[in-house]
Amino acid sequence: MMEDDIMGALKRCAVGLEANETVEEFGVEDGELKLLKRKVTRRDIPPDIKAVKLLIDGGGVDGLSAEELEAEKQRLLKLLNKEENE
Repeated sequence: MMEDDIMGALKRCAVGLEANETVEEFGVEDGELKLLKRKVTRRDIPPDIKAVKLLIDGGGVDGLSAEELEAEKQRLLKLLNKEENE
């Protein structure tokens, strides 16, 4: 089970993902601890080439043909170029 979780996390890192980051500020009001402010920020985490390499080298890409791997490679390269140009 743990190995499946690790492979799932590695695959998510390889293709990129979105995550929410929550920052909360607490304070004491009327002798009680209360939430004063909550800020939720959506973060786009770009694909990680090291994770892609690890999947490919470790044989972790199940069921993908050579054409599908090449298409994924090109997609990731385009995303990286887009990130560099911004």
